[in-house]
Amino acid sequence: MHAMIRLITPLVTAAALTGPAFAANPDWNQVGQALGKSGKVQTGGVYRVGFPRTDLKVSLDGVALRTGFAFGGWVAFLPMGGQAMVMGDLVLTQEEINPVMRKLEEGGIEITAVHNHLLRAQPMTLYMHIGGHGDPVKLASAIHAGLALSKTPFSSPATASAPADIDMIGIDKIMGYKGQDSGGIYQFGIARAKPITEEGMALPGPMGAAIGINFQPTGGDTAAITGDFVLLASEVNPVIRALQSSGIEVTALHSHMLDEQPRVFFMHFWANDNALKLATGLRTALDKVDVKKPE
Repeated sequence: MHAMIRLITPLVTAAALTGPAFAANPDWNQVGQALGKSGKVQTGGVYRVGFPRTDLKVSLDGVALRTGFAFGGWVAFLPMGGQAMVMGDLVLTQEEINPVMRKLEEGGIEITAVHNHLLRAQPMTLYMHIGGHGDPVKLASAIHAGLALSKTPFSSPATASAPADIDMIGIDKIMGYKGQDSGGIYQFGIARAKPITEEGMALPGPMGAAIGINFQPTGGDTAAITGDFVLLASEVNPVIRALQSSGIEVTALHSHMLDEQPRVFFMHFWANDNALKLATGLRTALDKVDVKKPE
């Protein structure tokens, strides 16, 4: 009897180690091939692929907007055992919305939001948020089929942009966080203090759960800003008041997801003014939000 117990124990242990909790991550090379474009593994094991709309030339209030400022579409995969959760934010023109939506739905991809991020931009761009859960290669194939009905480029830009000509040190000091220069856009990704979850899993920042703030230099000491605050219901109006009192325009307020916990709202904004003045206004708004303290 004791011998049988000794024999069964290692077999049970081996079975446990090969169960879903210990399943290997998906083969991201296969996912990239199905998607038509490769990406990179980022924070939290998220495989994220960018789909910037480099084909679009957009201006707002006389400012020519760079692709990385507001038109960097993306999809991100979070491993769940041998499967994955996918989320994304696709940048589309008005004519592309319904053909892409129908194709994604046919492929089992959920549409979780469609809306604007900016006001007065020409041409107008819309943003389609998507979600799904299952075999990552099948999800990637469905997303590729949908995006193929748009003019979204599947190739990467051939040339690099010049670094951001902006007072990065001054902005960092005011914001209380360190930004990152990405193709001439000075960017901040700021996590909330407590995680946002979907299907019981905490969403890392690359899944769209972090506050995003972008500065685009517009000459001299000025910059245009945009991005989105990730807010609890109780934070929405305090942040609106903080932004407006600093001359920062609120351009959209909406959801991006369907089943997140706790429920959060995404607030987009725009201004073009002295960069340090705008950083001060953004810092005032961040003070109204339960954000993670800088490390």
